[in-house]
Amino acid sequence: MSPTVPTPSRGLTATLVPFALIVFLGYSALGIPLSTLPVQVHSTLGYGTTMVGVVIGLSAVATLLTRQMAGSLADRRGPKFAVLIGLCTTALSGAAYLASLALSDAAALAVLAAGRVVLGLGDSLFTTGIMAWAVTRVGPRHAGRAMGWIGIAMYGALAVGAPIGAVLNGPGGFAAVAIATAVMPLLAIPVALVLPGLAGAVKSRVSFLGVARAIWMQGLALVLASAGFGTIAAFLPLRYAAQGWSGAGLALTAFGAAYILVRLSFAGLPDRLGGSRVAMVSLAIEAAGLVAVALAGHPMAALLGTALTGFGYSLVFPSLGVEAVRRVPAESRGVALGAFLACFDLGLGAAGPAMGLVASGFGLPAAFLAAAVAALASLLLVGRARRG
Repeated sequence: MSPTVPTPSRGLTATLVPFALIVFLGYSALGIPLSTLPVQVHSTLGYGTTMVGVVIGLSAVATLLTRQMAGSLADRRGPKFAVLIGLCTTALSGAAYLASLALSDAAALAVLAAGRVVLGLGDSLFTTGIMAWAVTRVGPRHAGRAMGWIGIAMYGALAVGAPIGAVLNGPGGFAAVAIATAVMPLLAIPVALVLPGLAGAVKSRVSFLGVARAIWMQGLALVLASAGFGTIAAFLPLRYAAQGWSGAGLALTAFGAAYILVRLSFAGLPDRLGGSRVAMVSLAIEAAGLVAVALAGHPMAALLGTALTGFGYSLVFPSLGVEAVRRVPAESRGVALGAFLACFDLGLGAAGPAMGLVASGFGLPAAFLAAAVAALASLLLVGRARRG
């Protein structure tokens, strides 16, 4: 990968906006079908909730399994190439959704499932590539800000995409949702084409195992920290329902609002103060928020705990990412970011089943306490890495 392109501090925002726009448009392919695809599988095709979960989860599995490949491609051919291939692949998922409408139930389900696998591959390629591209453009000393902006674009696409999908589904049905899913990533391609690319690696890269050895502490810390977000997403509505409270949706909104507010206001802290230091403070706040949710006796207390969790979790990814990037040479940055993103995928994917077992054995509050313990374990791991 070519050397970092120097970027003045005052030009950081202008440099990062196009990357954020690419991510927002590409990630809209994940957000737009979010509220309608489960209904299509369950109500229209007539399959049960287990099959709904399998179809929806296929994209995450495909993303996790292809992160290493995506990082290697970004390093060899340049991140711009990986992003363009990823956006085109992501658009194919919408084409698969549209094709499923012309098929019978079993065949339609198979094509929808194939579309989810294709979506996961495209997601892996363009998000890994864009992360490596943006970090290299602004330089490692601004890596935290770059990751922060990309994270905002991802969550913004999910938050905006789901309502857009629901609106499109009204007059146009699932066909309109499928077309929008295909078109949005394609709109990002002209933006990516006009940005200056980066050359692939010209010297020997560190092996994947070598990269894994260099960043394993940061990766494991991210897996543990992500359990809090996964637990909030999976079990907060159940926590409210079990207590007979209303307002679970408002609490989830509070989590997202706190998350985005911190990203917008303090994305540069890991670059200025050091990733490990910011991560430790963030993890302590996240753990406190999860404990508050577990012990809440009133919906407002649970809402405040959820917001506190979002406040703390917001900077964990860019803070740990800063430390991971600094531990590998530039020519292996794509592989490192791919592996790091895979840890994020793994943490979210494992949180539901793991905390579900805790909840089934000890009750819903115990799941949030277990997630708090995971956040504290992550804090201790980051502290150990910092001392090392």
